[in-house]
Amino acid sequence: MKQLMKKVLVLAGVLVLALSLAAPAFAAGAPDSQEAAAQVQEDNTLGLKAIAAGIAVGVAAAGGAVGMGMATAKSTESIARQPEAEGKVRTTLMLGLVFIETAIIYALLVVILIIFVL
Repeated sequence: MKQLMKKVLVLAGVLVLALSLAAPAFAAGAPDSQEAAAQVQEDNTLGLKAIAAGIAVGVAAAGGAVGMGMATAKSTESIARQPEAEGKVRTTLMLGLVFIETAIIYALLVVILIIFVL
């Protein structure tokens, strides 16, 4: 029950933060001419691209960090249980970490494409 309450409070805090950051967007007035409307539309798409890029890189980095942490923890546990297999475990760990890092770099490349191409 205590964990559920903690999760609800964190979710409520995130929601309040998101709404407080969005308040200036709700206060914006209507544009006067079509050129101003086009400029506002361009600014909106640029802002949405920035938000999407930030979320994408954040999720990729967070997922990679969790994966790397779990892999390191499990390899350390494995070495502690069977010290004679240390070389094989370490080699496999490094290979796995390289693949995780490659996935994060691919996410970064996709974000760069979103920002500059789309």
